[in-house]
Amino acid sequence: MRDHRDLQAMNERSLAQQAAVRRATFSPEEVKTLRPFSIWEISTFILDVQADTLRKKLADDPSLPQGVVEPDGRQRWFSLDEINELRRRIRLRGRSLLPERPRGRALRVAVSNFKGGVGKTVVAQHLANAAALDGYRVLCIDFDPQATLTHSMGLAEVKEWNTVWGIMCRDLCREADRIADSYDDPNDCPYPSSDELPEDVRSIGSQRAPDFIQPTCWPTIDIIPSCANSAFVEFASAQYRALHKAWTFFGCVARYLEELPDDQYDLIIFDCPPAIGYQSLNAAFAADILYIPSGPGYWEYDSTTSYLGQLGDAMQDISEGFAGLAVDAGLMLPKTFADIRVLMTRYESNNPLHQAMMDAFRNVFGADVCQHAIEMTRAVEQSGRFQMSIYEQDYRDMTRETWKRARQSFDRAYDEFKETVLRAWIQQQNEQEVA
Repeated sequence: MRDHRDLQAMNERSLAQQAAVRRATFSPEEVKTLRPFSIWEISTFILDVQADTLRKKLADDPSLPQGVVEPDGRQRWFSLDEINELRRRIRLRGRSLLPERPRGRALRVAVSNFKGGVGKTVVAQHLANAAALDGYRVLCIDFDPQATLTHSMGLAEVKEWNTVWGIMCRDLCREADRIADSYDDPNDCPYPSSDELPEDVRSIGSQRAPDFIQPTCWPTIDIIPSCANSAFVEFASAQYRALHKAWTFFGCVARYLEELPDDQYDLIIFDCPPAIGYQSLNAAFAADILYIPSGPGYWEYDSTTSYLGQLGDAMQDISEGFAGLAVDAGLMLPKTFADIRVLMTRYESNNPLHQAMMDAFRNVFGADVCQHAIEMTRAVEQSGRFQMSIYEQDYRDMTRETWKRARQSFDRAYDEFKETVLRAWIQQQNEQEVA
């Protein structure tokens, strides 16, 4: 017979293996670093300029970042910080190299589906990396207790009170006091104030908004991380709801993000857990856009169908059950999205079954299906194995065509994603101007 001790022993063995993988994957100090980028990559994939034009700009203005030249003098390499400085300072025929950024707060995108293995984290990671290379400032929020996105961003040691669970505890304290203060006589309030909540909740409730945000190896990507110990958030949240029935638990992250300055980030990307629970509902209610990855098989299609139904039912129940409380808490119900997109992942264009499933998805979901799927290539497989996106992988470690094919697949998906984001951004800007 086996019990919890067997599970704990298996966990210890796996943690030791994880440490070994990270030592082999990252630097000897187990700190992940972002590689430099070559003139060829910058001109072809990042700034969209001719390589000779870029070299001439560098030669004409020695004050521009000059990168690091290889000993043989054949190639020049730049950090992302240097690329961003080039983006800010260089103009081509009067054209700025800075990305379009409508006014208003950051756009929020939830990458969500409760089917495991469909590529939620891969999609979230690659969209974040592509946006950073495009000149945007990105905040990632890892809602998944598996913490794969957190690990891929180079963070290994994370305390549970610095995760979304901590944000929810903090929100409960603040909401408990707000509701108590709304009564002329606090003794008339049927709900507990923060002083009456469990000690662990109160201790986390004193944290500041910036305390949850951690830097990553990407200079323009920050993350609110996750960790395995945060898995109990579903159980803890149920207990907190029982303690305070007026707590609008689904709005914790939305309220938290409203505290951040509008110009701190451009994009906020959520990596959601493979479940519909307290964390995924928080992601849904905080998101402007819902991105739903799905693999090209029937079971993925079946699961995606169930996910849509269950998420829709859960959001309807909340909209009806919390209608009155939400107004006082500053939340708008029913929750609306600027867009909902379905993205095919692990797609093989020469596979007849995959083609048939893509046709089936488009027949059912129509224009909501992204035109450009994420193709399965060896470089994509390696991104999961080595916890490095295709943007982080060095093309010199494989054939250039293999790397280029994978890069172009993600670039096409990102370009379509960017179009969706910009439409929502402009819509948000127009609504703010009318208001």
